Amino acid sequence: MTAQQMNLNLDSVHVLVTGASGGIGLSTTRLFLGQGANVTAHYNTNDTTLAPLLAEYGPTRVRAAQASLEREDDVARLFEHADSFGFDAVQVLVVNHGYYPPEHAPLAHMSLAQWEATFATNVTSSFLVVRAYLQRLERASEEEKARAAIVLIGSTAGKYGEAGHADYAATKSAMMYGLTLSLKNEIVKIAPKGRVNCVAPGWTKTPVAAEALQNPDFVYRVLARHVSTICGRLHPYPPTSEDVANQVVILSSSAVSGHVTGQILMVEGGMEGRLLNMPGDLA
Repeated sequence: MTAQQMNLNLDSVHVLVTGASGGIGLSTTRLFLGQGANVTAHYNTNDTTLAPLLAEYGPTRVRAAQASLEREDDVARLFEHADSFGFDAVQVLVVNHGYYPPEHAPLAHMSLAQWEATFATNVTSSFLVVRAYLQRLERASEEEKARAAIVLIGSTAGKYGEAGHADYAATKSAMMYGLTLSLKNEIVKIAPKGRVNCVAPGWTKTPVAAEALQNPDFVYRVLARHVSTICGRLHPYPPTSEDVANQVVILSSSAVSGHVTGQILMVEGGMEGRLLNMPGDLA
């Protein structure tokens, strides 16, 4: 059974999804709408992928809002837009946006500019978005606060590391552990039933990952460290963006996940670590 087939009691709940125009964000937005939620769908530069959802559900259910989330004034404007859409206060926040630098850059040769840019895009922006959400939650009604939830999107890189992408891995570790585990203790001071969790996928079938997944050597490294390779007939790897979205939406539901908080849910097919060498590297 998928989240779409369950009654998660999300009717009319106002959800803000950052990075809603991308693979996981788009699937998450679609699933929330299917559950009856009202969605503010954030995008950075291109909202064309959101057009079908905007046409299907209309402005009474979903609105798109642009913002550069590294900018404090843009984040404030994003929430002002969300407040003006006629929905309740934002009750569920999905922090999904992020950037994975495509070039392989060992730390010894990584520029300071890249390191700082990755942290600004992934961590500082998440701080700004979560802070704005919590400040508005303080002014929300008790009924609105009762469904308060934050779901952050992490990564297997945040648990296992990723050679050549230490900047990205470090940002995801910060979100998965330092940020999630601190926020779950802070949100209850504002909303006693508020919850904070993190969903951490591995490589997922999205447009961004499509090129990497065409490389047979890369696919070998991915498959060789997953339990799902053994039982692939039942659970093929990598998962789809819908597989990840199901977990996000379920964790957002106070009806089925009301006692779940401070958890990092790995969606990675039973990964046990990183395969460091190809067969030829061991010769």
